[in-house]
Amino acid sequence: MEAKQRLAVAGDAAEIAELMRASVRELFPAYYDDVQTASAVEHIGILDQTLIDDGTYYVHEAGGEVVACGGWSRRNKLFNASTAGADERLLDPATEPARIRAMFVRGDWTRRGLGRAILTACADAAKAEGFTRLALMATLPGVPLYRAFGFTAVETVDLTMPDGVVLAGVAMERPIDLPDKEKIV
Repeated sequence: MEAKQRLAVAGDAAEIAELMRASVRELFPAYYDDVQTASAVEHIGILDQTLIDDGTYYVHEAGGEVVACGGWSRRNKLFNASTAGADERLLDPATEPARIRAMFVRGDWTRRGLGRAILTACADAAKAEGFTRLALMATLPGVPLYRAFGFTAVETVDLTMPDGVVLAGVAMERPIDLPDKEKIV
């Protein structure tokens, strides 16, 4: 069965939220302990409705089910559960990177190119709005995908969830247009 990508709509919200929580429950235990995984389900595995409202969030659907989701933002929020420095301000494409946000894949759909397809759509859409760079805050399960897509680590950080639980994270960036020698095949 093939998954088809499309923009998310408001009616997808409940299914996206469940996919996010399921993805965290399935994929995080390989990188985080039980307490960290439970905290991530509550604080990272949540939908930011603004991404859908802004028309910058994608889903992959297969057999009538959402199996992957992710998007980008022109707003000043780097990841769910973040409040430091986050606001609704629109980013300046000339001086600030667009944000890659809320990438989740159902456990049985990993390693099929869905994340790469979403990242490509995000990069193309952000470029069309004048952005030249992308930034994201990766949790550890996402780092291999982002590296394979040309992102480089800016810094390793401790992500403190609202309940005080700390998860390791990696701030990453990449230019939207990679030089030929860095293009990913």
